[in-house]
Amino acid sequence: MKFKHLTILALLLIVADQALKIWVKTHMHLGEAIVVFPDWFQLLFVENNGAAFGMQLQNGGGFDWGKLLLSLFRVGLVGAICYYIWRLVKEKAPAGVLVGLTLIAAGAFGNIIDCALYGLIFSESTPATVAHFGGGYAPFMLGKVVDMFYFPLFRWDSCPSWLGFLVDSGKYFFGAVFNLADAYISVAVVYLLLFQYKFFK
Repeated sequence: MKFKHLTILALLLIVADQALKIWVKTHMHLGEAIVVFPDWFQLLFVENNGAAFGMQLQNGGGFDWGKLLLSLFRVGLVGAICYYIWRLVKEKAPAGVLVGLTLIAAGAFGNIIDCALYGLIFSESTPATVAHFGGGYAPFMLGKVVDMFYFPLFRWDSCPSWLGFLVDSGKYFFGAVFNLADAYISVAVVYLLLFQYKFFK
């Protein structure tokens, strides 16, 4: 498989991710939900600050240095993955390995775009207003990541006491909200672990 084919695949994945995020950002209020399938699938618009473990390292002026460092680390990581893919193409690695790593790189880059540009090109989303192009709400690399996929499969209204360390009563099973870029990364990691683990040995 050629590097240019993987580049085209990555671009298509990034365009799909960004098209959905931009539609959600410019058509939905923050916190608004569109029920796709009752009881188990919604488009729920939330925004993620993107800081690991809720890290908010700020100076007196309120600048989020923690998030900036995390964003720059992600940029470096994507660059390293792309270089690794290029090396593996030269070594004629299996197509499955190359596609899996391309999915991871595309997903990471998709979320980097949100952090890098959304704060500059969009107004701020709120529970009362839909964002629009222009205005800006954050400096470069400090924008928020748009998430929308929500699968509240069932609710732990009550659970045995011995399960208390695993689940919280009143919480939804798989209550995370994620986006296409996150899905690319998750699917690729599971695929590589299940079907390509021999290569990475």
